Amino acid sequence: MVYATQQDIENRYGVDALLVIADRNEDQVVDAAVVAAALEDASAEIDSYVGAKYPLPLATAPRVLSQLCADIAFYKLSADADAATEERRKRYKDALDLLKRFSRGEVTLGLPQPPQTTNGVAYIQSKPRHFKR
Repeated sequence: MVYATQQDIENRYGVDALLVIADRNEDQVVDAAVVAAALEDASAEIDSYVGAKYPLPLATAPRVLSQLCADIAFYKLSADADAATEERRKRYKDALDLLKRFSRGEVTLGLPQPPQTTNGVAYIQSKPRHFKR
């Protein structure tokens, strides 16, 4: 599941900013395939964190994931185009920090919590031994 669209990035950062980082053939048009690939990569990165607490794919994607996806994809596109700034790096780091908090359960996505599972360790309980060697 892709959590954001090219339009989400344009709404957050503007068409001009997106054009600077996503016009790979310099024809003054945003390369939609480049943006789509960055959004898919960002969504996969989000899934790697969110999947630690929630079953994937999510039935509904909270708005916060759209924001995080746009920030991550925008940073990755900026880095590829040698246009990464300190502010963009900070937004990316902030997005990762929030995703880590989701994975640790410190904050929630506002979705129903899945049932608790064990860590896969089996415990065996039996009566005490009656005989010795």
